[in-house]
Amino acid sequence: MEFDPGFDITPTTAPMGFRLGPDCFDEGLEVRKLDAIRKSLRNPQCDGPEDVYAIMMDVGGTCDREEIVKRNLLFGVVTYAAGRLGDEPIRSQGHIHAVSASCGWSTPELYEIWDGEAVIYMQERAEDDPGRCFAVRAKAGDVVVVPPYWAHATISADPSRPLTFGAWCVRDFGFDYAGVRAHGGIAFFPLFREDGTLRWEKNAAYAPCELIEKSPEDYPQLGISRGESVYSQFVRDNDRFLWVARPALKEKEWKKFVP
Repeated sequence: MEFDPGFDITPTTAPMGFRLGPDCFDEGLEVRKLDAIRKSLRNPQCDGPEDVYAIMMDVGGTCDREEIVKRNLLFGVVTYAAGRLGDEPIRSQGHIHAVSASCGWSTPELYEIWDGEAVIYMQERAEDDPGRCFAVRAKAGDVVVVPPYWAHATISADPSRPLTFGAWCVRDFGFDYAGVRAHGGIAFFPLFREDGTLRWEKNAAYAPCELIEKSPEDYPQLGISRGESVYSQFVRDNDRFLWVARPALKEKEWKKFVP
């Protein structure tokens, strides 16, 4: 991989998934098939890789597990196949994080790109007026934060190679698809031009709005260090990302947050 994730994990393509070192734990692998996500695509009949992406939603170093669980955190890893879904990039289904019983908030998520190139798309709301909309382009080593209550989707921006990333989230996570599905998707559809670059098509189900395309912020207000994996940062300071599971700790910072 282009970026060291901070523990012994390597994505694989045949079969799609991950290879873990002997000192790591995991709670199993799930592989999303194309047929399972067709209803979320602009063209449900499109061609694409049969195995679209693989995900492990609880993984890390065995010696760190107790401290991760104690803080109600969870580290997830995802790898996307190379290729495209018709004229769409490989991406997650747009969703909002469901309100977690443990904290009473829709929780944030802390992404870190390990290999490939991503666009983390997000909008303030999944209502007729989606509020501010951002497309944050990230490469290996970049970190992107999705704030509480925002609708978002993770997009592979380079169809020539797989995309792999890790993320800190709350343990009692859940997904709310209702608002996004009621509008037929997110407020801007990512589509490929013939040369493989991304363009954005406005979703007419939403009120008029603008898309802001940008690079990631540094997020000093959230205690994130650049150049060191977010997993290693947790190992060095177990309380650094408590705000992921307890977003009220950063309530002031979420107001007018710029991702």
